[in-house]
Amino acid sequence: MTYRAPVKDMLFVMKELAGIEAVAQLPGHEEAGLDTAAAVLEECARFTGDVLAPLNLEGDKAPSSFRDGHVITTAGFKAAFRQYAEGGWQGLQHPAQFGGQGLPKLIHAACSEMVQAANMSFALCPLLTDGAIEALLTAGTPEQQTTYIPKMIEGAWTGSMNLTEPQAGSDLSLVRTRAEPQPDGSYRLFGTKIFITYGEHDLADNIVHLVLARVAGAPEGVKGISLFICPKVLVNADGTPGQRNDVHCVSIEHKLGIKASPTAVLQYGDGITRPGGAAGAVATLIGQENRGLEYMFIMMNAARYGVGIQGVAIAERAYQKAVAYARERVQSRPVDGSLSKAAPIIHHPDVRRMLMTMRAYTEACRAMAYVAAAAFDAAHAHGDKAVRAQNQAFYEFMVPLVKGLATEMSLEVASLGVQVHGGMGFIEETGAAQYLRDAKILTIYEGTTAIQANDLVGRKTARDGGATARAIAAQIEATVGELNRRSGADASAMARRLEAGRRALLDVVDFVVAQGKGQPNAVFAGSVPYLMLAGIVVAGWQMARALLVAEARLAANDDAGFMRAKITTARFFADHILVKATGLRDSIVEGAEPVMALDLEAF
Repeated sequence: MTYRAPVKDMLFVMKELAGIEAVAQLPGHEEAGLDTAAAVLEECARFTGDVLAPLNLEGDKAPSSFRDGHVITTAGFKAAFRQYAEGGWQGLQHPAQFGGQGLPKLIHAACSEMVQAANMSFALCPLLTDGAIEALLTAGTPEQQTTYIPKMIEGAWTGSMNLTEPQAGSDLSLVRTRAEPQPDGSYRLFGTKIFITYGEHDLADNIVHLVLARVAGAPEGVKGISLFICPKVLVNADGTPGQRNDVHCVSIEHKLGIKASPTAVLQYGDGITRPGGAAGAVATLIGQENRGLEYMFIMMNAARYGVGIQGVAIAERAYQKAVAYARERVQSRPVDGSLSKAAPIIHHPDVRRMLMTMRAYTEACRAMAYVAAAAFDAAHAHGDKAVRAQNQAFYEFMVPLVKGLATEMSLEVASLGVQVHGGMGFIEETGAAQYLRDAKILTIYEGTTAIQANDLVGRKTARDGGATARAIAAQIEATVGELNRRSGADASAMARRLEAGRRALLDVVDFVVAQGKGQPNAVFAGSVPYLMLAGIVVAGWQMARALLVAEARLAANDDAGFMRAKITTARFFADHILVKATGLRDSIVEGAEPVMALDLEAF
């Protein structure tokens, strides 16, 4: 089977939970209401289903290759990328002044999910380009913006992010690539960067590398890092292509998953002499020296949110695959005796449990991610400064949750997808294993789950004394109140589970704030469990809101089948996933000591 975008659920979330009509009231987004969203999503669903999804398995079987310094992408990718660019998808959320469509992040999030679900290896190229565009929009000079952004939006050029070096994984204080100032105001870069997604490829004429490097005499650590633009092909003053720059791909990695996405090792400054006797890769500074990490975080936050969307996407793809197989695979009679002969395995309770777990996690994380996107839109476009600040704080709190929970759950969902297939899931020809292999990287790149958890503990909880977390808990409390005013069993069960989760969240927030300085090991021993707890509770809150809407619409006999399914999925989330919150609370608040207690020699 191929991928079918869940447009109906996406539009439900956008309308009922993320508030797209409110987003359409924001300055600059007046034409971006539900009707626009529906039209854009339907077209994106067609493109991703017809063009990108059929290339996904082929990319896994015949991935990108490296020959004589050049990367050749999977057959069909280049034509698909041209269609992607010509369709305007790269510029969906970017400003019209540079050739984009200026649509809200909320609509872009749904389209991004479709592209990622259809073909994640392909989608990584535009994902990194989006991050490069956002960094230049925030910190680039007008000249840099006009030189590079329109070309990236039109798909003639792509973008890459160059952080990691062989000796510096996630610790960017160890970055050693050096930047030498030149008399004309430019710089020459020397060093090696690894794990560069689409750092070399044949999809576009140029690649705009954004590179972290140190200028001579810069302070040690992260305070001495600067950010540079270093294009693969230099750009002449009139915007035409110039000489090949002194940055070269020396190899690409052989990976567990996302095989069609070339992960490059790039060498800056290979000794080639340029006119005037200089060597090194020609680059220009973005913003000010020694503020590179600050600028790169713009790109990283965009990418981290995008990776969270990838988690939702791969989970949806794995779920669809598992459901299709469970409907077809005949094995054993139902345990309740409802049929006298062997039946499709979707009749069996444990298979249904696995499928419901996959469905509930996916829908909940989609809702959480889209609500975060709407907050981003309000944070950037609302007319009231206080409202912008409130939404910005909410969005920033949500980013590690979206990245952390959505990627971890995607791994669980993809694994369940293999399990539903049984032995055939372990056989590559079914395609179920690809989703599991592709999902693993999501918990690692753009900051591992532990790094997202460190961010949640340090920057998002301890820094403001837990104020943002408590404000979210207050909103959850209001939803619990709404649930308690309903008389049905589903609302009552959800209210009980959500309230227990809310209290567990507050207990952990209090623990983090109180013990962060005095017992850092105890707090960070529970950082990932805290991230999972917060994610589960916030995602459960969105499912509770969905339940309230679905019950009201069901009472009005509005799309009864869809609403009953939404209520059932929300109830399942409450009874099978949200219940984990209290156990996580106990392991964090009461279980820190054994984490660090074992002598090092005993390992």
